[in-house]
Amino acid sequence: MDQPLILELADWLGTPPGQYVQRWEQKHIDAMVSNVFGYHAIQIGLPHWDLLQANRIPYKGRSSAVADAAAHKGAVLVAEPENLPFDSQSIDLLVLPHVLECSADPHQVLREAERVLVPEGRVVISGFNPWSLWGASDRIPGLDPLLPIPAHAQVSLPRLKDWFKLLSLDLDRGRFGCYAPPCTSEIWLERWKFMDQAGDRWWPVCGAVYVVSAVKRVAGMRLVGTKWKKARKRVARQAVVTSTHMSERRHDSVS
Repeated sequence: MDQPLILELADWLGTPPGQYVQRWEQKHIDAMVSNVFGYHAIQIGLPHWDLLQANRIPYKGRSSAVADAAAHKGAVLVAEPENLPFDSQSIDLLVLPHVLECSADPHQVLREAERVLVPEGRVVISGFNPWSLWGASDRIPGLDPLLPIPAHAQVSLPRLKDWFKLLSLDLDRGRFGCYAPPCTSEIWLERWKFMDQAGDRWWPVCGAVYVVSAVKRVAGMRLVGTKWKKARKRVARQAVVTSTHMSERRHDSVS
């Protein structure tokens, strides 16, 4: 029996190209989650890889969809990403590293993420770019695919943006990265390292991986604190005006 794609990906992350991807994603996900506040943060999938380490939310957890992987790779919860065991509107931050492309129903995974997020909660997603050089190598006959995730299963960023629009998720920011040609050797990846700066400047949408952040928006929801303060100031001003008028009337009657 073939093992799930998420386990194949976990093994692949230990290879030189996997470490290259992991270093880049760690850096940019750290930047995206560092200033997210709330009470509960959850990482779905790849529990051996801590992508919440830069976040200061007090209650954090990592989950795995596979029980035997969770037993020895740091997960505190075994749960299917398509059916999360959390109450609606209960999670402030969700991190989904390559979960969509490892699922048979990625849209359902995203629906569940939107369901459990609180209003203004944030989801951070990473994935492989099917239109990169790495994704193209999977389509060239005679070449061994570099990635454990086949190109047809990878979720492109335009497709992900369309799903966001359907689910009231507002794309906040994102980055493409890892522009080196498909290599399996650490030496060659190091030699092509200059491509990262060049690619980020000249062909940013061709990076091998992407990381995006989206915020859950709720229609009709308004923060009333500012208006309440303004209303209180208006009441105070009215009280001052009324008091002034009363003083003037008393002064006229005395005169």
